[in-house]
Amino acid sequence: MKRVQQGFTLIELMIVVAIIGILAAIAIPAYQDYTKRAHVSEGLSLAAGAKTAVSEYFSTNNAWPTTNASAGLASSTAITGNAVTGVAVNASQITVTYNSKVDSTNNTLILQGTASGGAIVWSCSAGTVDAKYRPSNCRQ
Repeated sequence: MKRVQQGFTLIELMIVVAIIGILAAIAIPAYQDYTKRAHVSEGLSLAAGAKTAVSEYFSTNNAWPTTNASAGLASSTAITGNAVTGVAVNASQITVTYNSKVDSTNNTLILQGTASGGAIVWSCSAGTVDAKYRPSNCRQ
């Protein structure tokens, strides 16, 4: 009489478990980096309002605002998000401060405004956020 196979052998199951383990070892760190980059992007979205306010203030007064209040913004601790603890204006700089969801607490990303030919040009290469978590235009 011929026996019909009724399931998987132990070695086949061990191979499947090993493959899943290898995939998880690669996927989990990549996903964590992805979420941290998303949190940094959230800070840039919150800073967009501050960039507009600073640009309007500069075009009206031909000088940089010294605080959030002078730029017409809420206090820095009132501009928050899921991973952002504050957005502060200091002259031509906008500092975005992050919580521990981005690498470590109090990491910052600094947006620097420069007046150029009647327009404000923004760059974001300064700060303490690790370069691998910054958007590509901020990794200079």
